[in-house]
Amino acid sequence: MRILDVTVCGGGRTGHLHAVLLSRQPGVRVSWLTGNPEVVGGASRGIVARMPDGSTLRGEPARVGTDPAEALRHADVVVITVPAHARAATLRTIAPHLPRDKPVFVGAIPGFCGFDWLAEASLAGRPSAVIWGMKDVPHIACDVVPGRSIRMAGAKERLHVALHRRESPESREALAGHLARLFAAPVEMLRDYLEITLTPGNPIMHSAVIYGLVGPYGQWRDRPLPEGFCWWSDCPELGAYFLERSDEENQRLRRAAEARLGIDLSSVKPLKTEIVEAYGDQIADAHTMLTVLRTNRAYAGIGAPLVHDARLGGPTIDRTSRAFTEDVVHGLGLLVWMGRRLDVPTPTLNEIHRWALAHMGRADDASPHDPLSHLPQDWPGAAR
Repeated sequence: MRILDVTVCGGGRTGHLHAVLLSRQPGVRVSWLTGNPEVVGGASRGIVARMPDGSTLRGEPARVGTDPAEALRHADVVVITVPAHARAATLRTIAPHLPRDKPVFVGAIPGFCGFDWLAEASLAGRPSAVIWGMKDVPHIACDVVPGRSIRMAGAKERLHVALHRRESPESREALAGHLARLFAAPVEMLRDYLEITLTPGNPIMHSAVIYGLVGPYGQWRDRPLPEGFCWWSDCPELGAYFLERSDEENQRLRRAAEARLGIDLSSVKPLKTEIVEAYGDQIADAHTMLTVLRTNRAYAGIGAPLVHDARLGGPTIDRTSRAFTEDVVHGLGLLVWMGRRLDVPTPTLNEIHRWALAHMGRADDASPHDPLSHLPQDWPGAAR
């Protein structure tokens, strides 16, 4: 079996878990690229993943470091795990060092927030790069100790992957083969990257829950949250309500994109269906969106990012967390942009987006460094 060289980019929770799990696969050699010296120092002794059943797995990447030239020298597959707001910088860092003498499969896990369009713009000078993304993370990762350990919570029963629509059938087949070696769960190859972009996930899940918690109608508006508040186990009814409204509008975007582009996006299912299919019997009560979130064992104990607010005298949601900098700015912002381009009304998405940007102290569409500047100006093209 030929050695498969994989470079994992990113020293966060998803990066830690992939550094462990991928390095344990037969015939796979993992290089881990991170800018965090604490991760580099700790990982030299191996990383431990704590599994849901209480057992542990140890992973030992072949290389851990900050030098992109060394990490990418032999790469066959690149897995980018950094947040959406850090992807552009990561792509700029790795682009000059990607091998030129063979296809290199550069993908994001998860692949939402328009990664295909960003990678196309960032890797324009690297024709050997094959762009792909995974619809969601294969496993939930939490409780990271940098360079030392990570806890794995729920795992997906099936994984879904798409390539940029420019890629060839041969590249699709080759990628499927590589991923079959890397992941234990079966991998389904999607037909169009929009099946990832429009899949309901963190951009609407986190933002809707935050809006229902501390937004203008939330029970915790101008009040401190309980210590140890969890995203899903403690999800408020109002958060589930805004989440369902957001999901309905996302489905409208899906139907409009299908009609305009003449493609099949039927794999983009309503969020409740997506979660139930992904986690199966890990969900005790699948009756409503609220019960799905609150009774999913895979979601249990996942804490929201809290910081102490002196004005409130207690915890509140951290406005500098990925829930805002990634999910609102890049994820929710992309859906709002798509609604405008498709002429689809998205009043709930717009309302949450405007409020969240203001809550962060940002003006809507006023930044001189537009985080969505890579989006194609001619999308979706003329009406059919």
